[in-house]
Amino acid sequence: MNQQHLLQQARKLQAQLAQIQEELGNETVVGTSGGGAVQVTFDGHNTIRAVKISADALDPQDVEGLEDLLVAAIKDAQTKVAELSKSRMGPLAGGLGIPGF
Repeated sequence: MNQQHLLQQARKLQAQLAQIQEELGNETVVGTSGGGAVQVTFDGHNTIRAVKISADALDPQDVEGLEDLLVAAIKDAQTKVAELSKSRMGPLAGGLGIPGF
């Protein structure tokens, strides 16, 4: 392979990655906990977009329980964002030996 061909391939890959990143920003995932009592919506860039808390989860005597549910829902959403990113970028970067893909 010559350098011009490699440069051309790198530019193509860069454009594809940019397109995937843009698309990820338009996608959302929902992390849940407490059987759906707490829901956290993230976009594909790992940014929180919404939080929903069921009235059933609101107990003034158990604020720590609600805090734990919120943390669990956030972790669930972050895991789903990572899986989404990997599924979209994995095939593109898989052959390059990039860690995490």
